[in-house]
Amino acid sequence: MSGRNEKDINTSDPGGQYSKLVGFVYIFNLIVGTGALTMPAAFKEAGWILSLVAVVVLAFMSYMTLTFMIEAMAISNAKLRFQEFVTKGSLRKDSLDSSLNTGERQPLLNSEERRSPLMYKPRASYSEIHPSFEITERVEMGTMAAMYFNRVGLLFFHLCIIIYLYGDLAIYAAAVPKTIRDIACTYKNSSSVNSTDINTNKSLSDKDPCWPTNSLNRMDAYRIFVTVFVLLLGPFTFFNVQKTKYLQFLTSLARWLAFLLMIILTSIRLGKGEGLGKPEVANVSGVPNLFGVCVYSFMCHHSLPSLVTPIKNKSRLLQLVAGDYLLILLFYLLLSFTAVFAIDKIEDLYSLNFKPGTANALTDIVPIQYFLALFPVFTLSTSFPIIAITLRNNLNAMLTSQFRTLPWYVPRLVCPLLAIIPPFIVAISTNQVEFLVGITGSYAGAGIQYIIPAVLVLLARKEIIAIGGGYIHRSPLSHKGWVILTLVWACICVAFVTSNYIIKN
Repeated sequence: MSGRNEKDINTSDPGGQYSKLVGFVYIFNLIVGTGALTMPAAFKEAGWILSLVAVVVLAFMSYMTLTFMIEAMAISNAKLRFQEFVTKGSLRKDSLDSSLNTGERQPLLNSEERRSPLMYKPRASYSEIHPSFEITERVEMGTMAAMYFNRVGLLFFHLCIIIYLYGDLAIYAAAVPKTIRDIACTYKNSSSVNSTDINTNKSLSDKDPCWPTNSLNRMDAYRIFVTVFVLLLGPFTFFNVQKTKYLQFLTSLARWLAFLLMIILTSIRLGKGEGLGKPEVANVSGVPNLFGVCVYSFMCHHSLPSLVTPIKNKSRLLQLVAGDYLLILLFYLLLSFTAVFAIDKIEDLYSLNFKPGTANALTDIVPIQYFLALFPVFTLSTSFPIIAITLRNNLNAMLTSQFRTLPWYVPRLVCPLLAIIPPFIVAISTNQVEFLVGITGSYAGAGIQYIIPAVLVLLARKEIIAIGGGYIHRSPLSHKGWVILTLVWACICVAFVTSNYIIKN
């Protein structure tokens, strides 16, 4: 739920370049989105010690597969560059070096040519077109899938991306109306008003009235807000819109101001010795949902090419990403630990714990209460059309890859409707945001974060088997055993999550 802009997902201008520090900030901002708001509830559900161990392990696994992605990007750059060299017959080294420096190259080959191996017999070797493995061309995850996967693998890739985006839209379509509903509804039963619970609405159910003078219950009000939300933003799916850099800046500023205020307010309460939270040490039943939330919250693999390629100096690139992951891990732990020990009952959308009208509020400043409670509305609403358009494009790409040609009404009418209607139905059916995040991360997220990067780097390495090692941007965990471990880990986690959901239901 991080507001990502995907094509596979594109987040930056491919023509612009920036420093490593700017790249560090971009990666940090992309990963830490509003998905972090579901982390405290999942953290408390699994117990603080078990959650601590699980989050550290999941952060490491996510970083490892991110290094697989960077390595696959480097090999893919070399493959495309070498194919151009072979296609031209002869290419002067100085001409190639010039094209590398400017980022210019000839148009991409077709998908069959991309999948062809690099075992040609040209008159020149890789050493003559050095630096062939530098990441100068933005090769998206979808492009790499077309280069290395067969038709079945490409279908699996598209399904993972599409299901993930469906989950994204369902989360957005539930989180925004739920936030508005909880702010707008003013009914409170007497037991909650006299309670010392920090969140007076916690004891209210979806069947309770929304307003004291109206029979409309809270679930009905939520569904009305869902319908209005989709009707207002859904039509953008039929067009092409782009988020401006100024809007990105404002939403990022609002997000970070909100997160910092949450941490500061809970830290002040803990510093005064007034913390109400008494979390369990460990609860295994909460781990499956925590797994899904963590996978979702550490996700940036599909957006990585758009963020990494424009970085001017890519020396120590893997260390840069490692620094990002370490900082993000510390941030998540700080947010979650202060929440579970300061607050007794944590909402599945953490920002709702700060809404106005709560007993024992962390702050008496009403504007801050409204800002913290409502900031997901603004950040998610600006991202919803972008994600919907991305889903539409991916649906069109999947259908095109399978059927080659499509009638005009499929991309213009059918795909936009297919992008909007299923998330609308899911959001109408449930308002459990934490559950939606867990499901999205556990299945589609596991495919994107674990399986696809592992298989991509495995197939990409076969392309250079005739040349040997020594190429740059190689994963520090380059042994084949780490790839196998990743695939086994993904299967075990998905099986564990599935069995747990079956047992619970």
